[in-house]
Amino acid sequence: MIRKVFKKKSSEKSKIDTFLDKYNLPKTYLSINRKTVTKGVFVGLFWAFIPMPMQMLAVVATTPFVRFNVPIAISMVWLTNPFTMPIVYFIEYLTGNFILGREGIQDIELTMEWFTTHFSDILVPLYVGTAFYSIVISSLVYFLINWLWISSVRKEKDSKILERNEKKSEDEDLSRE
Repeated sequence: MIRKVFKKKSSEKSKIDTFLDKYNLPKTYLSINRKTVTKGVFVGLFWAFIPMPMQMLAVVATTPFVRFNVPIAISMVWLTNPFTMPIVYFIEYLTGNFILGREGIQDIELTMEWFTTHFSDILVPLYVGTAFYSIVISSLVYFLINWLWISSVRKEKDSKILERNEKKSEDEDLSRE
């Protein structure tokens, strides 16, 4: 079922194909198949959890090394948007403190002066938690989407076989009469 959502309907050359040919870009960057979509989700989530500016450029910089669906990866980066970033980064900070066995900072103030004085205390636990979530969560989602895609294709294939067998048995019943 998931495959049908992304399936290309027309056989004529589209504007996207013309764009890709004009700039000599691989079609893999926009192709919709299990491998490119799951890799796109993985790369996008990996960069989404890292606290850094211009995460979308990091996704684009990854394209020469891994072939994936770039628009899906860029959309995954936007899961950590200005509204969700503080929550995600705070959870990463807490997780980093837990992994490192630290207490963490008490009496947090939301001022630039406080952050500049405590920046070194925040940085290491934040990036330890970031590494954990970037690797673990993006890998789990990669395998989950891969499994869902494969099971969807199997289910579709089984339903076609069942439908074919039912039609065959109906045709045999009609021919007997």
